[in-house]
Amino acid sequence: MKWMEKISKKTWKYILVILNWMVQLAVLVSKGSLKLLHVPFILSGKVTNFFKDVSRVLGETFTALFICAIGDLIAGILLSGMTDTLSMLPGLLVLIPGAIGMRGNIFGALGSRLGSNLHIGTLSPELKKSPVLNQNIISAMILTIIMSIFLAFASKGFCILFGFESISIIDFTVISVLGGIFSGALLLPATILISIKSYENGWDPDNVTTPLIAASGDLFTIPSILLAVGILLWIRNGVTEVILFVIFIIMGVIGFVVGIKNGTDLKRIIKHSTPALFLSSIFGTTAGIILNSSFSTILSNPSVLALVPLFSGESGDLVSILGARLSSGLHIGSIESSMRPTEGALRNFGIIIILAIIIYPLIGVLAHFGSVSIGIPSVGLEKMVLISTLAGFMLTPFMLMIAFYLNIISYKKGLDPDNIVIPLSTSITDPVANTFLVLMVILVLGTAI
Repeated sequence: MKWMEKISKKTWKYILVILNWMVQLAVLVSKGSLKLLHVPFILSGKVTNFFKDVSRVLGETFTALFICAIGDLIAGILLSGMTDTLSMLPGLLVLIPGAIGMRGNIFGALGSRLGSNLHIGTLSPELKKSPVLNQNIISAMILTIIMSIFLAFASKGFCILFGFESISIIDFTVISVLGGIFSGALLLPATILISIKSYENGWDPDNVTTPLIAASGDLFTIPSILLAVGILLWIRNGVTEVILFVIFIIMGVIGFVVGIKNGTDLKRIIKHSTPALFLSSIFGTTAGIILNSSFSTILSNPSVLALVPLFSGESGDLVSILGARLSSGLHIGSIESSMRPTEGALRNFGIIIILAIIIYPLIGVLAHFGSVSIGIPSVGLEKMVLISTLAGFMLTPFMLMIAFYLNIISYKKGLDPDNIVIPLSTSITDPVANTFLVLMVILVLGTAI
């Protein structure tokens, strides 16, 4: 099987080259975006000074968010091409939003932890072996298996609860775990590479890592699920499928036991992350249910479908950036652990508000031209921008509060915010974002559910 080994080595080499190119491109684009974002603020001296102080942060985050927006748009196009697969395997659609969110949650939290460790000096950017890096890698692998199994059972449970026709629990588990393994094999090195490269280039990983990882999760998850579906259809209703199901369950149990019995850091990550990821999976599946319940509204205006992954993805990226920055601030002491937002927290709120003002109208523009480019009639540029902007501005205060209080409460309870805030904040944001988006579609287009 030497030819397979050669192919895998070449594939891995090209993947690393592409990922490195993405980070380098982001660095180059950011230099230009910094100039574009230097808009004159004349309201007050404080506002001007604030913008000057955070202009670099805005340049980094805006560039990362724009790259992610393109990724989310591509992910939406890929998802729209799965119609036949979804018809063949009823209930699979319930799994997909949770699967996409789970990848971003696990590896976004990993990126946040790596960023915090780079900030405080417990991790070197030279990619040298260290207990901190090793235990973070092992935790991501264990959590991927455990949460893929849980997501399969949660999806089947929701299908039964809401009376949806669905595939068997064995089918759900094989697809979920195989998809998790395939996407995780790409996301793990991508997360480490993006964290290290952004840090080496002088970027703050909190501003870059979480949105790029989330976008990578969107792009890698859907093809990984398609590959898993292909394997399932090949072995379905046979002994091999049952054997795989049993092996995956055993892997999950062993992984959890190993995680909570070995290594201080590994045990802490597994114990802190697992409950948060359980809740995140449930919220992620709920987001899919909300969207499905409004299909009649959205399908009557198909161009809105192009807006859905963009809006949800960028909202998750914004709250992830805020969560990661607040977490790092608490770790290094630049933000007080007060239940009232202090100057450090308010400064970060201002960054997210400025980004929201820029990003949400831009999302509408991208959705409009993305729809037109693939031959889908658009509701119109003005209406698309209005829907995205109004829904985004409604969502922004919610994101600020949820990221802030999750950080503060988890920190006060002695829990690591890196393991909790990103998974929970993004997952709670998803169903709320979909709700606001559907409400704005109804309001602007005058369409009833």
